[in-house]
Amino acid sequence: MNESYDLLVIGSGPGGYVAAIKAAKLGKKTAIIEKGEIGGTCLNRGCIPTKTLIHSSHFLSMAKSMKEAGITFTGLDIDYERLKERKEEVVLKIRKGVLGLLKANGVKIYQGEAKIIQRHLVRVKCGEDEENLQADNILIATGSQPVRPNIEGVNLKNVVTSDELLSGNSKLYKKLLIIGGGVIGVEMASIYKELGSEVEIIEAMDRILYGMDKEISQSIAMGLKKKKVSIHTGSKVVKISEGGSYGLVCEYIEKEQKKTCEAEGILLSVGRGPNIEGLFEDIDIEMDGPYIKVNENFETSLPNIYAVGDVIRGKQLAHLASAQGIVAVERICGLEPSIDLKVIPSCIYTVPEVATVGMDEGEAKARGFKVETGKYPMLGNSKTLLSMGERGFIKLVCDADSKRLLGAQLLCDRATDIIGELALAISNKLTYKDIASIIRPHPTYEEAITEAAHDIDGMAIHLIPKK
Repeated sequence: MNESYDLLVIGSGPGGYVAAIKAAKLGKKTAIIEKGEIGGTCLNRGCIPTKTLIHSSHFLSMAKSMKEAGITFTGLDIDYERLKERKEEVVLKIRKGVLGLLKANGVKIYQGEAKIIQRHLVRVKCGEDEENLQADNILIATGSQPVRPNIEGVNLKNVVTSDELLSGNSKLYKKLLIIGGGVIGVEMASIYKELGSEVEIIEAMDRILYGMDKEISQSIAMGLKKKKVSIHTGSKVVKISEGGSYGLVCEYIEKEQKKTCEAEGILLSVGRGPNIEGLFEDIDIEMDGPYIKVNENFETSLPNIYAVGDVIRGKQLAHLASAQGIVAVERICGLEPSIDLKVIPSCIYTVPEVATVGMDEGEAKARGFKVETGKYPMLGNSKTLLSMGERGFIKLVCDADSKRLLGAQLLCDRATDIIGELALAISNKLTYKDIASIIRPHPTYEEAITEAAHDIDGMAIHLIPKK
């Protein structure tokens, strides 16, 4: 007789394992199916390994600033193999933690490939063994995989995706060419440049980080160029071939002129697509382009089958997938959502960090708001100065009529740790005066929030009055 569950979760990434634990805590008999490593892309080939490498590479930039702080030393070497070992140690430790949480909450784990064969029936295959599992509800959280663009030469040796660049077999290229100037491309450029590689970016749009606030995009581009990262925007790659002094040659068109650049390694960073190939057998499910179509409860066109995370249309963010997984389970259990899914922070772990939430100025105006903004430059912030931080800013976007905060854009150290305060303010419909009324400790980076809020009505203490 087939084992039966209240909820079967397919995929153990941030959307899947969080949903499974939430369901178990709500009293549902739950199982999770994973064909790869527990934790999915974010833990094993994405967020965690990337940020671990970024943390390590930051030590190099900090070391270069130590003389200015009065600390001198001799000898500074990069042990790339040890960097990779530490990355794997961090990933393994977190993976063990996730496994422990699943088991402690009574979630059954099936290691194998899942195929939905009926509305309430899933086949799990592990090697030659197969097992059918029944479920009242099924949640798809199989995540995404890197897109390989239709360009000649993308399958050549040392032409890799982020999955491969973050694997245990990755290498430190003398020169890395990155095709795509999105979040992954920019973070990888920062890592490899700090580690001593020559780095070049080719981006099809007219600026890198195209979907973010324009001022942040321009500032990050300026910072990368200052570190001697070459950036080609409005450029289209047409061919990759073997040759040149590094081993690979990339042909691209920039401003209607055909150009070439050489590299030892080429990173394909042009986006990620839903990972659902082979998931359905004789099941018709409504699609939204390449994505699974869902309603506001994350239910698909087939009742009792749900989907969250990168398999549905929207922002591809680990924390969003987790939130969607929780809300989907709450809906399955007949509960009202406990999370505001309209307020979604986005982060980039460059130096300085980037964090945004809500609308930027252009988006707010496009939606018909009369906009007021406040901005504080971080070079006037005491914590930034004493910490030898780079230039940046905190910008707040408000509705001129209601005075409510509509969005925030941060380019500063610890921006990714600060943004939650502003997400909470937006979710709770606070005004800029509410935000300014809070006493923030000194010296801290978040003091700049107070100054940016007061700048909206020209009352910032630590800014020269505008003429």
